[in-house]
Amino acid sequence: MARYTDAVCRQCRREGQKLFLKGDRCYGEKCAMVSRAYAPGQHGQGRTKNSEYGQQMREKQKAKRYYGVLESQFRGYFEMAARRPGQTGENLLSILECRLDNVVYRLGFAMSRAEARQMVTHGHFTVNGRKVSIPSYQVKPGMVITLKDSSRGIEKIKANIEANAFRPAPKWLEYDANNMIAKVVGVPARDDIDLPVEEHLIVELYSK
Repeated sequence: MARYTDAVCRQCRREGQKLFLKGDRCYGEKCAMVSRAYAPGQHGQGRTKNSEYGQQMREKQKAKRYYGVLESQFRGYFEMAARRPGQTGENLLSILECRLDNVVYRLGFAMSRAEARQMVTHGHFTVNGRKVSIPSYQVKPGMVITLKDSSRGIEKIKANIEANAFRPAPKWLEYDANNMIAKVVGVPARDDIDLPVEEHLIVELYSK
């Protein structure tokens, strides 16, 4: 499977804002957006001319990088969103939020979505009592996500939970921190998603 292998900080610099791809590093002074808040490359500090198409592409790339999905996956999510009732852009973000790796990140088990993806792949979580190791697995209302008993003693996971204790779980997730169990109690609405993206531009791009 194709994946991005370059420095992930370049992606934040390209989008001109923090995408929180490197966990706790993004919150400190070592973040590339603090020391080099301009686009990467030889002409990164030059003036840029952004067309309407360019703006639409930037919003799409921003969303893809934020959730760590490939173009083929992203287009599939868009087609799924277009088939659902309601606004396609909001449906798209809701589908992306319901990925299991994103849920693991939102609950504070991981410092970044990339780390959450790895944790899911390694089989640290169960959904409704069954192990799920597919990061793109779509959670639905009523499902229960649990950190496996055998994984609760892992120092890295314990450190992540402690570091993220200040971060509240989204309203659509009911989280029991003592038992490390979360229940999906709803579908994420646009107000629940803190992604700074103009999703209507993504819809316009794919609608051409």
